[in-house]
Amino acid sequence: MSTHDLYTIPAELSTWNVDMAGSSRFTWEYDDGRDRMLALYQKGKDKQWDSVKRIDWDLEVDPYNVLGIPDNTIAIYGTPLWERMDEKTRAEVRRHGAAWQFSQFLHGEQGAMICSARIVESVPDLDSKFYAATQTMDEARHAETYARFLQEKVGLAYPINEHLKALLDSTLSDSRWDMPYLGMQVLIEGLALAAFGVMRDITTKPLPKQILAYVMQDEARHVAFGRMALRDYYRNLSETELREREDFVIEGCYLMRDRLRGRETWETLGLSRAEVEEAMTAVDQSEYLRLFRSLLFSRIVPCVKDIGLWSPRLQQAYADMGVLEMAGQSLEALMKQDEDIADKLDAERFAAEEAERHAEVSETIAMGATS
Repeated sequence: MSTHDLYTIPAELSTWNVDMAGSSRFTWEYDDGRDRMLALYQKGKDKQWDSVKRIDWDLEVDPYNVLGIPDNTIAIYGTPLWERMDEKTRAEVRRHGAAWQFSQFLHGEQGAMICSARIVESVPDLDSKFYAATQTMDEARHAETYARFLQEKVGLAYPINEHLKALLDSTLSDSRWDMPYLGMQVLIEGLALAAFGVMRDITTKPLPKQILAYVMQDEARHVAFGRMALRDYYRNLSETELREREDFVIEGCYLMRDRLRGRETWETLGLSRAEVEEAMTAVDQSEYLRLFRSLLFSRIVPCVKDIGLWSPRLQQAYADMGVLEMAGQSLEALMKQDEDIADKLDAERFAAEEAERHAEVSETIAMGATS
């Protein structure tokens, strides 16, 4: 089945062409490299995995309850609009909400794959090229994984959200080599990582938990890569150059915040125009979504501060968004948690499989003894 058959609304053209500017940079220095970057590259090689083998695709998923979380996480829950809906319509709200969220994850991963390939091409340092090459493979695996999840388990998909598309467009069309780092590694990856983390921690379903945990284990390295490269580079930029990057960050963060409203899901459900506006009002007033939105910036704000973009006006922009307090988050602690959760899932799964094998062997021996 073509993915276009799953889209709830037309995905416009089958391909989206973004005109890219800038230079492809070769370097003839093969021996020099930063120890931290080369260590990250080695980790990127060591941590490669196969989604066909590592993820248990035999696990069932209810497309009308993908994450197995309470309805009070739905923005319109408890509103007059929700109360007027019958159970069939509420089930569609759950399904479309999950399909939209995982579809944006999928499109973001393809964007990350293209951006990391762009970094390989444009970054001047060989150690960064080495690591970005491993990330390109990571992102291909993530896109493969989310595409399979949507196709086989959810059966529904959404085209790329206009706000995510706008940020990818501005990231890829900029000629400066550091902009794919800033747009993808810091903003898009940072937001995705936080969204994955919230969903990983609240889902009661084993398959989405596996997918989210294993993808996050990779994404934590990617954000570390962006921090390392940009922190070194931005130390030497002028005030004007730093201000240009801050403008990009502020605009990008507003785009990412607005992406979360998901207006197209409500329009697709067959609601009247008045009901769509009623739903959007509920989205804007939802206390759960306000908290969720705040948590989504838990990876971005401290990362932006860490790479040296922290002027008073940028801090004011984060204060206006209600996320300035996220600057105190420890990225190292969050990344260690991501690693530990994925490793724990592996350990639990392998222990259960080993126990099943022992039980089968014991049963076979017992049957042989009695025959």
